[in-house]
Amino acid sequence: FNEDHHEDAAEREKDVHEQLEECQQRVLRQQAELENTRKRMRREMEEQQRYAGLELIRDLLPALDNLGRAIEAAEPSETNEAILSGVQMVCDQLEGILGKHQCHRINAEGTTFDPNLHEAVVQQPTSEHPPGTVVKEIQVGYQLFDRIVRPSQVMVAQAAEDTSEEEPET
Repeated sequence: FNEDHHEDAAEREKDVHEQLEECQQRVLRQQAELENTRKRMRREMEEQQRYAGLELIRDLLPALDNLGRAIEAAEPSETNEAILSGVQMVCDQLEGILGKHQCHRINAEGTTFDPNLHEAVVQQPTSEHPPGTVVKEIQVGYQLFDRIVRPSQVMVAQAAEDTSEEEPET
């Protein structure tokens, strides 16, 4: 009887140790999962704060575009020089504010067309630029940190067609 009792006690002790080890492993996994969740939440919150102004910037860009169009359309004269200068200052101020908040123009003209940054609205046959080069920026694009607020609308060079067709031999 004593031996059986001793074996049962050893068996129970072994079971208790296995259960304890299993519980400790479960606790470690839960702690790791909790830490990963905290890190993910922190990253998501930082990203949300970083891009919080994205929609506001998208809404403001057409107004900035219109101010630029007004400057381009205005005929410089003595009577409207002060107004033109004031509108230009407002444009510069808005660009400065956007820059302060890490929203910058996308450089397009003269660069290689990148569908991640540019939206091709026209293709221009030309021999002056290599095919795929942005030859003209039609609408300025903007980038907030690493996200595109609005792609640049651009004219892209394409290979000029050879107009010196040879006469077919008869």
